[in-house]
Amino acid sequence: MSKLYEAAYPFADDVLALPVTDIDQAAKWYGEKFGLREVERRPDPVPTVLMERDGVRIGFAVNGGEPEQEGAAILVTDIREARRELVDRGVETANWRVDERDGQKFQVFFVVAPDGLCYYFHQPIDG
Repeated sequence: MSKLYEAAYPFADDVLALPVTDIDQAAKWYGEKFGLREVERRPDPVPTVLMERDGVRIGFAVNGGEPEQEGAAILVTDIREARRELVDRGVETANWRVDERDGQKFQVFFVVAPDGLCYYFHQPIDG
């Protein structure tokens, strides 16, 4: 299978410590729905799990942060495939649209996870 995830950027501070309330529940959901696999788990200083797909790491931590204020922008190689895969796994996607930043157009969509974290999936549109 070719690489789908290219990079992940945090909305706020740290894409390796996105706030969740239940680390086990987060690891299970992101494994099943986003196709991430667990690569590291730490109990200290707060419960944290690091997950990875295609060499791109995203982490979750019980750090007291507000999930509704956090999330990540995920750059993908095939936006339609990313969306199809999520929909096939029962994930609701929203706001299929074209955004423009710095003169570059992007095909995008959003996912709000059950934990409240928001994900902005995006792919540059050539030409």
